[in-house]
Amino acid sequence: MSTTLVHEGADLRTRTRTGQRVVVMTMGALHEGHATLIRTARERAGEDGEVVVTVFVNPLQFGAGEDLDRYPRTLEADLKIAEQAGADLVFAPSADEVYPGGEPQVRITAGPMGERLEGAVRPGHFDGMLTVVAKLLHLTRPDVALFGQKDAQQLALIRRMARDLNFDVEIGAVPTVREPDGLALSSRNRYLSPDERRSALALSRALFAGRDRHAAQEALRARAAENPSTRARARALDRIGESRAAADAHAVASPGGPAAILAAARHVLDEAARARPPVELDYIALVDPSDFTDVADGFEGEAVLALAARVGTTRLIDNLPLTFGARP
Repeated sequence: MSTTLVHEGADLRTRTRTGQRVVVMTMGALHEGHATLIRTARERAGEDGEVVVTVFVNPLQFGAGEDLDRYPRTLEADLKIAEQAGADLVFAPSADEVYPGGEPQVRITAGPMGERLEGAVRPGHFDGMLTVVAKLLHLTRPDVALFGQKDAQQLALIRRMARDLNFDVEIGAVPTVREPDGLALSSRNRYLSPDERRSALALSRALFAGRDRHAAQEALRARAAENPSTRARARALDRIGESRAAADAHAVASPGGPAAILAAARHVLDEAARARPPVELDYIALVDPSDFTDVADGFEGEAVLALAARVGTTRLIDNLPLTFGARP
């Protein structure tokens, strides 16, 4: 198929629409993670629908000293990737098209959720992100907009904005795409030297360590539910000298909770901090995706184990979704 490149919102407004329009918003420098989003959009839109990919490096979401000037602009290559993945249209507006008259005086405010984790490290970032997403939703007028799970806090805020401000659009999520060695795909990975890339693998290893600890705890929780008398059984086993069995039974009755999950992940990151080059942790947290507050002991439902770190001059984020209290 042939993908059309347009630069003005008027070109979108005049197009004939017969099916659903599904939009994938990007800042360009497309990679396989973006291609997965576009292919998912193509499946969602079907033969009669339309897939629009936006390419716009938004200055409002870059703070002082961040990488706005060196952020890769690769529109020609982006067009090829978008076309191969099934996009009908690439919308690559200028800054004047998105912000006529300069930076907007009226902006979307992310609220308390936008001040946590990423928002604490990058003040104002989420206000700028939500402002451009809102404008691109108006310009593209989609039925569905798809975003990657890798930017979990961004996704949560966009969903909250759509709900709170009555945007008539469905916000969908697509799982994080990873390299075979576990590194989450990111446009910023191209900044990493070979040595830095090896160090950066600690991010996904830490998340996987936390996930494995969580899986063990959920298995123990299920066993405890099957046998509620495990504490008494542990005491009885201990009395007859079966210490290993007693310890196992006690673990069944008393799983470690969020603190143990975070400890497992931090152990990997502590080692990575001593690597060469080192991984410098910004944060790691286990949060409720509805508001990005820390989950407490006894929490049940969906959670996100999220982290951010720097390797050399490159800042990377990653996360994994976890489910607490799942039942067969």
